[in-house]
Amino acid sequence: MAVVQFAPGTDVAANLAGLREEVRAASELGAKIVVAPEYSMYSVTRLDERVVKIAEPLTGPFVSGLRGIAAEFGVHLVAGVAEAPGGDHPADRIYNTLVAASPTAEFAAVYRKAHLYDAFGFLESDVVLPGPLDPPQTFTVDGVTFGMQTCFDLRFPEGIRRVAASGAQVLLLPAQWIPGPGKVDQWTTLLRARAIENTMYVAASDQAMPRGSGASMIVGPNGAVLAELGDQPGIATARIDLAHLAEIRAVNPSLSLRRYEIRPE
Repeated sequence: MAVVQFAPGTDVAANLAGLREEVRAASELGAKIVVAPEYSMYSVTRLDERVVKIAEPLTGPFVSGLRGIAAEFGVHLVAGVAEAPGGDHPADRIYNTLVAASPTAEFAAVYRKAHLYDAFGFLESDVVLPGPLDPPQTFTVDGVTFGMQTCFDLRFPEGIRRVAASGAQVLLLPAQWIPGPGKVDQWTTLLRARAIENTMYVAASDQAMPRGSGASMIVGPNGAVLAELGDQPGIATARIDLAHLAEIRAVNPSLSLRRYEIRPE
């Protein structure tokens, strides 16, 4: 699998074209799963009415483009989009949505961010609706089950525990981890912690500088960093080894030994 780190901006068409080149390069490295950042569709430092104006339904051209890219290169592609919710939802709000597109251009899974970034002086909830607390969205490729969470969700271990408890062996986590003092250290610590406590692989794709912190990485189920990037655009790859995962879970059976259930409220 591959995590691609790039710097999307405010030109939606250019972001899609740039992502296509990243996916092409990742597929040439042999990746079957490609994970792109949160807000790959449109990125600003602070969300406002601009992101509401460019938001699209999941039938719109950007998501259709994502599905086409996945089919073109024969990969499962996960990327963050600004979704117009439609229906009876407020017209001045969006969903911060992850789309997993399959090599047949179908939807493998869709996840809407549950925990909004109302922290560190930001209020994502000013323009974003919290996603519904549905059962975890997972999909399977070559016998490996993948689950998804988004950026700030990383700080809520109970949400990721639900993903692991649903059978996911790999967590895919697109992000726009806003830069700031100590933020990269928190990011790397939390990624490794989520991998260790859930004995699962974690593949985290962040935006490159200046709107993200970078430091995209793939972490093994024992917390070992298998591949990582700096703060500039790039691609990191690693292999999923189910035999290794089974060994880790046999030595550290934390999932089977847990005595509490996590239920959404």
